[in-house]
Amino acid sequence: MQQRRTPGGQRPVRRPTGRPGGARARAAVRDSGVRAEPRAGAARARGAEGVRSANRPAAARRTAASGTIKRLTAPHPRRFTGRATVLFAVLIALALAYTYPVRVYLDQQVDIERMQASQAAQRQEISRLSAEAAKWRDPEYIKIKARERFYMVPPGEVPVIVLNDPEGAARDAAAGRPKAPPKTPDPWYDTLWSSVRAADDDQPGQ
Repeated sequence: MQQRRTPGGQRPVRRPTGRPGGARARAAVRDSGVRAEPRAGAARARGAEGVRSANRPAAARRTAASGTIKRLTAPHPRRFTGRATVLFAVLIALALAYTYPVRVYLDQQVDIERMQASQAAQRQEISRLSAEAAKWRDPEYIKIKARERFYMVPPGEVPVIVLNDPEGAARDAAAGRPKAPPKTPDPWYDTLWSSVRAADDDQPGQ
């Protein structure tokens, strides 16, 4: 071991003894210990994952079994949902909105049909009156109507009127016959004597 002399009477500085790579070895040991702990933790994690992976098939089977059961039992649908309620309200609003226009349209169709029927009847009446007016333009037709209605004939012609009235003929025949004189009543004494004689006839044994 060598000692260095220092100026000023100070003690010589001793150089540390030991292996030259001791500090490095201790540092390496510390580093290896620190690194070994994560490696051990990783090994334990891999072991736990292996156990979990070994247990996973059973859990997967249970999950699959429960999933099939859920598929078989279908949930009961609700009768009225919010969307169905909104749709129903919209349909009612549309029906109420279209009710009045449809009723007005139907009333107008009825009025149109009534007016068309009235116009057809008026056309028929106009055609009949036009034909009647065309007849009155004929002089012969005018003479015939004057003879029928007013018994007017041209000069030198004798009209013959035929009456077809059986009841009136019988009434006129009865009126032409002479009436019988009214019968005078019998005197009171003749009536009294007749009643006495009738009483005597009712009693034949006396």
